[in-house]
Amino acid sequence: MRRMFIVRMIVIVGGLVPGVLVSAQAAEETVIVTLGDSITKGVRSGVTAEQTFAGLLQREFGDAGAAIKVVNQGIGGERTDQALRRLEQEILSLKPAIVTVMYGTNDSYVDQGKSASRLSEQQFETNLRELVERMQAANVKVVLMTEPCWGKSASKNGLGEHPDERLQKYMASTRLVAAEKQVPLVDHYQIWTKHRDAGNDPGEWTTDQCHPNPVGHRELAKAMLPVLKSLLK
Repeated sequence: MRRMFIVRMIVIVGGLVPGVLVSAQAAEETVIVTLGDSITKGVRSGVTAEQTFAGLLQREFGDAGAAIKVVNQGIGGERTDQALRRLEQEILSLKPAIVTVMYGTNDSYVDQGKSASRLSEQQFETNLRELVERMQAANVKVVLMTEPCWGKSASKNGLGEHPDERLQKYMASTRLVAAEKQVPLVDHYQIWTKHRDAGNDPGEWTTDQCHPNPVGHRELAKAMLPVLKSLLK
């Protein structure tokens, strides 16, 4: 007796796939990209991908049943000039609805044996402005974010300064560009320094006086969530 084989074909956008079901929700996912340096990347000893602020935001949106995908595009050591070089291929190619941008810790830092920051304040501000303009031209909603401040016990930079002395000036530039380009600002630096000025050490929110630990990432996510929700309405 001849056996009859029946192959179920399910129609999806782009063609026919045997026996595979792709939900309409997945096909219409809203993409949020978190662009930044190692503070954005987050993963390190003591911090898993799920514990980073990007991972926490993904879980928050998922628990709410939202069709949102948070893509972490943080790279350790990155500066604004390097972000510009990969913007098209690695960020805009993802067709994001929203991109959060957080830089300054590396741009402002003075390495041992050096007498100037890796990038000047003017270079940083110019690069940040170009990042915003290029994403706005691609119809992407941009959220600028200041970096969290350094812990009290952070090692001195190449000029013998506490690294916050320079970082705070670059964060003022971030606020300036946000106001000029009329984009939302999440001011992590202000939140963390307010915590410090209340008698606490923001280093307790980090693994090494710079990179957030799970508690620090929760603070970052908590500050970001209402801003992202307002943009998704």
